Amino acid sequence: MACRIGELVLKCRDPEVLARFWCEVLDFVELDREAKIYIEIGPREGFGGQPTIFLIRNDEPKNGHARLHIDVNPTDRDQDAELERLLAAGAKLVDIGQPANASWHVLADPEGNEFCLLKHRLDPL
Repeated sequence: MACRIGELVLKCRDPEVLARFWCEVLDFVELDREAKIYIEIGPREGFGGQPTIFLIRNDEPKNGHARLHIDVNPTDRDQDAELERLLAAGAKLVDIGQPANASWHVLADPEGNEFCLLKHRLDPL
């Protein structure tokens, strides 16, 4: 049997801010927390379907580009409408050298962690 991703871990200065942001982006809910140490967020239906995200408090500054980032796909609207929603939620467009005609948008969450908004829609689970 192969492995599958159970959770992603993201170090951050303010887990509260990023938990709110990523819950809005992914329609996730808070699943667990230990005050001032971590918050775990995941699908509304709980553990098992999609990976959860652990937001772990870390006061060290972010150094350069992350070696791993998240790609997201719109599920109930087109890419342009989803881009507007993500920007309203606190994402910022960033340029990391992507081609001008790229079919994706590179964004950063409120702490500067890059992620991509892809063009193709996925069916909601």
